[in-house]
Amino acid sequence: MIQIGDSASLSKTFTEKDVLAFAEISGDQNPVHLDADFAASTPFKKQLVHGMLTAGLISAVLGMKLPGPGSIYLKQELNFKAPVFFGDTITATVTVTKAREDKPIVTLKTVCTNQDEVVVIEGEAVLLIQR
Repeated sequence: MIQIGDSASLSKTFTEKDVLAFAEISGDQNPVHLDADFAASTPFKKQLVHGMLTAGLISAVLGMKLPGPGSIYLKQELNFKAPVFFGDTITATVTVTKAREDKPIVTLKTVCTNQDEVVVIEGEAVLLIQR
């Protein structure tokens, strides 16, 4: 039984290989992710990991840990707070904030932090769960 306050996390260190694979699959070939010279001319000064690739960690936690297999996204809000660079280790944490009694629907706070505990993404997810 899922309860308010239940939490789960997953961590991953993002590599250039991850970014190249995501760019190929998604079609997002933005040079800020793929071209070191271009990225050096931006305010970030180096290549960024795609925000949606980083947010994919949230989906992994939700689908594999909490609420777990069979869960279906109904909604996800994302606020991108800080950049993620190659070599950053990101931890996605989800925490149940609401659990409906009338339907198998839960709301979770979603947060991604880097190895320095800087919040890089925060938001909220709503999922249909298997009972």
